[in-house]
Amino acid sequence: MATVARPSEGTPEEQPALRRDMGRISLLFAGVGSIIGSGWLFGALNAAKIAGPASIFSWAIATVMILLIGMCFAELGTMFPLSGGVVRFPHLSFGSFASYTMGWITWIAAATVAPIEVEGALQYATKWAHFTDFHEANGAYTLTASGYAIAVVGMAFFVVLNYYGIRWFARVNNVLVWWKLFAIALVIVMFFVTAFHGHNIGAAEYGGFAPGGAKGIFTAISTAGITFSFLGFRQGVELAGETSNPRRNVPFAVIGSVVLTGVIYVLLEVAFLGAVPEGDLKHSHGWINLTFANDFGPLAAISSAIGLGWLAYLLYVDAVISPADTGLIYTTVTARISYAMARNRNAPAPLAKTTSQGAPLVSLILAFVLGLIVFLPFPSWQELVGFITSATVLSFGSGPLVLAVMRRQIPDYERPYKIPGGDIIPFLGLYSANLIVYWAGWNTNYKLFATIGIGFVILAILQIVDKDRAPKMDWKSGASWVLPWLVGLALMSWAGDYDGGKGWIGLGWGFVVSLVLTAIVYLLALRVQLPRERVLEQIAEAKEEARIEDAELSGGH
Repeated sequence: MATVARPSEGTPEEQPALRRDMGRISLLFAGVGSIIGSGWLFGALNAAKIAGPASIFSWAIATVMILLIGMCFAELGTMFPLSGGVVRFPHLSFGSFASYTMGWITWIAAATVAPIEVEGALQYATKWAHFTDFHEANGAYTLTASGYAIAVVGMAFFVVLNYYGIRWFARVNNVLVWWKLFAIALVIVMFFVTAFHGHNIGAAEYGGFAPGGAKGIFTAISTAGITFSFLGFRQGVELAGETSNPRRNVPFAVIGSVVLTGVIYVLLEVAFLGAVPEGDLKHSHGWINLTFANDFGPLAAISSAIGLGWLAYLLYVDAVISPADTGLIYTTVTARISYAMARNRNAPAPLAKTTSQGAPLVSLILAFVLGLIVFLPFPSWQELVGFITSATVLSFGSGPLVLAVMRRQIPDYERPYKIPGGDIIPFLGLYSANLIVYWAGWNTNYKLFATIGIGFVILAILQIVDKDRAPKMDWKSGASWVLPWLVGLALMSWAGDYDGGKGWIGLGWGFVVSLVLTAIVYLLALRVQLPRERVLEQIAEAKEEARIEDAELSGGH
């Protein structure tokens, strides 16, 4: 990393500060708005088809696992209220190789969210036009030619609005979040009041309470869109530098958004399970093979089936609004990540260029192009959701390690919010991340690890082509735990019995092997951490870079 001037060396006029005008509720709603995207529109049906009524436990377990990870980021976010913190934190404790690897994974994860939100909206819109076709082979609705064309337009819309009108959008985001909460609450209440069949939950003729067994409960967490439905909690950390009171607001936003949406999701799953018409369950011979008319938009279809046509139309409208809101937010996040990586000299310099309006145009265009490429191997919501889940959770896995290491590197550094229990929560946070990736299955994860491999090839090219600009990679402190972690996860996924694995590691042994891998990676990270002096230097540099970034991305005012 280049040495830059410390903040104290300039005058206030030379240092355009970021406006810290996001209050407690605004920060909470940024998280809730990112969490509630297309996941809730499909998650209830997908989870029921994998785990049956036991999917209630899937949502509850996922809430706890994401909360463990989120609490680690809440402590880091209050220590370093930097915009883009999820990408910056690994650099502080482990240097450039860890920073590049986690930044690449985070960028890929964020860049694929906008495409899946477009796919989600188009799947519901199949009610009105031929945007998707159902394929028996994978049980998914995939984009048609007209669907691809509209998807391109949708992605372009996200980029254009980010370029011209993102400040206007930020003003109305709270209103959109209220709309999302209203829509979900209305569905829950109407399903309970209008057509709740308690017999559906646990009836032997439908497969009982857990037709997919324990394996179904855990598989649903990764592949049904459950974990995906929580991933927006990161916004409370990403926007930590833009809130007036990080000590109070960041933990409230991160933990509050996960708990609030977790309760909502569990209630929605219960309401859905009870509202499915008994005729559809009998015709499908239970939960595992559940199908019904117009199930490309499951909640709207159920609404129509129980006589709530007006609610179905509202859901078709929400199927555009909710994904569009989340997709737009993630287009912004994706461009900011590639911008930050370029500033850290882990990506080509043009990605750090901004227009006079403060828009990182090259980064936005790159996000658009990658989004179009993503549609090719993942032409459906169901196929893409597992990939995004694994990639995002893998990028989150570095947070607990950074937290554990920083408690040893800089024990006296101010911690406005500190999670209790020493190493317990960070260790369980990393363990949760590893399990969620494992449960996604080999057919999903080999694509993720191939993508990470592409990232390493790009890193090598950057090191050769731009050696004068390339930062010191800190191989020992980064590669010593990053590479064993990734290789271990890949081998475990390949040998596991989830979706395409060899089946050598069963359900129970999966918990044991993941625990061993977590312990090895945790201990390795503690042994190869950067020295205290280097960490303090990088913290000062990161704060200065964040100040410059915020000035550029706000158009210099």
